[in-house]
Amino acid sequence: MKFLLSALTILFFSLNGKSQATQKQEDVCYNPNLVKDTTKKSIKSIAEGRVGDASFTINYHSPGVRKRIIWGGLVPFDEVWVTGAHDATAVTFNKDIIINKQKIQAGKYALFTIPGEKEWTFIINKNYNQHLASEYDEKDDVIRVNVKPQAIDHLERLQYFIEPANGKNGTLSVAWEKIKIVVPFQIAN
Repeated sequence: MKFLLSALTILFFSLNGKSQATQKQEDVCYNPNLVKDTTKKSIKSIAEGRVGDASFTINYHSPGVRKRIIWGGLVPFDEVWVTGAHDATAVTFNKDIIINKQKIQAGKYALFTIPGEKEWTFIINKNYNQHLASEYDEKDDVIRVNVKPQAIDHLERLQYFIEPANGKNGTLSVAWEKIKIVVPFQIAN
């Protein structure tokens, strides 16, 4: 009887722990554009990917278009943008990477952009623990890269992507409304 009671207790706590883990997992959305959009809030989202033996995680809040003018309206041109909503978008990678011939050490960073009508500046910044761009300081930038925005079909919610290309090459991209920017990178040796 004691054995049965112990087994049931263990089963209860393991199922209860699994239920809590599942709930926590549901608090984060892996594809905000597949969720039935009934909220005006920015959805807490995550993008994960592997390139070679490197793993990447991007934590961000995904705002919706909601019939607003995004570029040059909600998101002004030529100003630093958190490239999401609320807290700074955070990227974590476990291997050193190279962007635009510059090596960036493995770690956790903030992602920012400066959207322009014809060209954007993509920024990786050391200070990943900040709200919006109000605490942003250019002196903490690890890299700045100019990229050309690409036209895409309408995407209601902002979304990040980490995609392998070939071998040690990959891309980090963000898309929203009818714009996508793509930043190529490679895993350092």
